[in-house]
Amino acid sequence: MNALLSTAISGLVLMFVGLFVKNRQSIKYFAIAALLVAFVANLFDVAWIIHHKQGYTAYEHMITVSLFTTVFNAVILGSTLVYYLLSGSEFEKVGENVAEYFALQFFILAGIMLATSFSNLLILFLAIEIMSIPQYILAGSDKHNLKSNEASLKYFLMGSFSTGILLMGIVLIYGGSGSFDLEHLGIGAMALSPLTLVGILLMVFAMSFKVSAAPFHFWTPDVYDGSPTVFTAFMATVVKAGGFVAFIRLFQIAFKGGIVSPQWELVLEVITAATLIIGNITAVYQQSVKRMLSYSSIAQAGFMLFALLSFNMRAEQGILLYAAAYSLATIGAFSVLLKMNDYTFDGFNGLARKEPLLAFGMTICLFSLAGIPLTAGFFAKYFVLAAAVQQGGMLWLVIIAIVCAAISVYYYFKVIIAMYFKAGDPEVATPSNAYKTMLVITVALVILLGIFPNLLLKWL
Repeated sequence: MNALLSTAISGLVLMFVGLFVKNRQSIKYFAIAALLVAFVANLFDVAWIIHHKQGYTAYEHMITVSLFTTVFNAVILGSTLVYYLLSGSEFEKVGENVAEYFALQFFILAGIMLATSFSNLLILFLAIEIMSIPQYILAGSDKHNLKSNEASLKYFLMGSFSTGILLMGIVLIYGGSGSFDLEHLGIGAMALSPLTLVGILLMVFAMSFKVSAAPFHFWTPDVYDGSPTVFTAFMATVVKAGGFVAFIRLFQIAFKGGIVSPQWELVLEVITAATLIIGNITAVYQQSVKRMLSYSSIAQAGFMLFALLSFNMRAEQGILLYAAAYSLATIGAFSVLLKMNDYTFDGFNGLARKEPLLAFGMTICLFSLAGIPLTAGFFAKYFVLAAAVQQGGMLWLVIIAIVCAAISVYYYFKVIIAMYFKAGDPEVATPSNAYKTMLVITVALVILLGIFPNLLLKWL
């Protein structure tokens, strides 16, 4: 709750900061300070819950704050801090409204805080909208770029369509159960009416759209590719992780167990398999590293769906570690991409000779995304797959995931081969010392979590 209020207030303040502060660097530092305040506010919640050994509810039980909620919020805020330190200076290259860009991202963070703690379907709807609407604006913030305008329009139209489906699902579930409260829906414990069953399916489809799960992923590559790269990094990491936690919270609390679970679980298993296969196969054929990372984000969503299918403690650990590992590695990779003038694979030829630190940072981040041992991505994949094995009945899906992970090595290593083994003279912006320091810290965190995952998991 403290983090939610802090991010919302910071967003409002930042909207007016641009009227009085013209120095863009000062606006960035203000945003970083506001983020630190939110992080500290969230730590108060963590300390309170640990001290009382239980969570708490607020606003007539419409919000429930648990230890998992607060630890996940800490991961989200920490990832955003890394993102600001690595890429915050790039905001001013998009357009004039730097303060408004930061404000919109703080509103998205407020939506994520709401999504991690909702206990009522109306709050879920509100959280999804607060997360989505600022993204439509950020996607089109490069006003003089037709691809950016197209991405914004496409995102808005597809997002509105999925919001309509989500709302219809909520209405049907309310009609079948008579409640919006997750704890009182009673969906998992009894036979369902056709009305409620259709409502559940509509919500599965709508949430699948929000997290880019196949076959509802088709908007993702065009939107990610057309949006300003600095905002794509935020949308593909922090926002996606927030969407997944909302998805997991909904299905693990409201729809857990009961005689209909095998039916919707089968639907989710098919969606997971399709997401893994389509994301990885399509990424192989991309000619642009940015589009490859876009399809890679779809493939990574397939792994995160395992946490949704597995109702156990390891699944909670898995999604927490996955959110941290995936966010750090992808933010690091996109920060290197922002320094490049050419986003094609050939554009990376010879980068290791010209900027060895950038090439090294990119390599570690790609290792993590591929799940190579001694990086955070390895344990992230291990935990979500182990949760599925522990749950039982999904061995076929785990085998598909392992095969897809092997396929992903091919397209991630194409970038590494270009940087280290191909001759070229890439056009790259000279990184500042502050950027180099932050990239080294990001890489160190990726390796540290890959060796000691309990540094994060012990808080659960």
